[in-house]
Amino acid sequence: MSSTNAFEVHGKTAIITGGSSGLGCAVALQLASKGANVVIIARHQAKLIEALAHVKKGAINPETQRFHQISADLTIVSEAVRVVNEVVLWNSGNPPDIVWCCAGSSHPTLFIDTPVTEFSAQMQNNYFTSLYMSHAILKCWLQGSRENPATTSTPSSDKPIKKPGTPSNFPHHSRHLIFTASFLAFYSFAGYSSYSPTKAALRSLSDSLSQEMNLYSAAYPEQPRVRIHTIFPAGILTEGFEAENRIKSDLTKLLEEGDKPETPEVIAQRSIKGLESGQELIATDFQTGLVKRSMLGGSVRGGFIRGLGDCILASLLVIVMTFVRGDMDKKVHSWGRKFGITGMKGGQATT
Repeated sequence: MSSTNAFEVHGKTAIITGGSSGLGCAVALQLASKGANVVIIARHQAKLIEALAHVKKGAINPETQRFHQISADLTIVSEAVRVVNEVVLWNSGNPPDIVWCCAGSSHPTLFIDTPVTEFSAQMQNNYFTSLYMSHAILKCWLQGSRENPATTSTPSSDKPIKKPGTPSNFPHHSRHLIFTASFLAFYSFAGYSSYSPTKAALRSLSDSLSQEMNLYSAAYPEQPRVRIHTIFPAGILTEGFEAENRIKSDLTKLLEEGDKPETPEVIAQRSIKGLESGQELIATDFQTGLVKRSMLGGSVRGGFIRGLGDCILASLLVIVMTFVRGDMDKKVHSWGRKFGITGMKGGQATT
């Protein structure tokens, strides 16, 4: 593994969605502690103001680092465009270097106990907020690849014409688009039918965009490379997690009893460490890392050596996961015999 920091944030500008609480706020604070200029995005203005004051305390250079907050509903596509435009204006006409999508929510109830409207709400909150932000920022970052006068106009006589695919003598830093998915993007179970598909969709989007970015980096190597990353945490100890547990069925709690939730600060730290090491798909705990290796398919593996190791582990994990799935199926079957179909020991469904 290279000792080079692949995620240098000092002096860079980062947008964090869902930045008023939980993982988003923890990420913002830790990026501030590494010298980044930070913009946090969320719906509620009061929470944003409070969170921004907290994030500012982490700054290593309070005199030079800059901080901003924007209230926006990112389930509306025009709001994502507005956020990007406002940040560019605030940042003296320069696009941000990092966009980290942390906004999202979960409604862990059994399938037929979940209101149909909740499925679309989950897709809006967890998938489309990230899709809209990624579309807005990638258009901002990549539009110049097609329209940049430096690559299309006739230069002065002492400079050769820079054509697509011509290597640059002045390498640029990378830009980073980061999604926040979940362990459940790799392996789902009873109680997460409204949530898991949204995170699996993010993983698929990440795979597609990661490959597409090669088109731009190959055609215009003199421009900043855009890297796509996805974080896969398991349980995170937030206010949202506590709210989820109030509606979560006892069956779901039984199935996920092996998960040991971590604080947002720990997840943020592990995520940033993975980014600094150059990973694109980042598991924040050992168990998720193992499951990830068994489910990667054609996803980016981080080079031949790491890919070879993943393949060897995957051949073993396919067998392991067969037993894991069988064990969980037995637990669900046993639960149905003992307690019926509600998922609750007391027999009352959650909504």
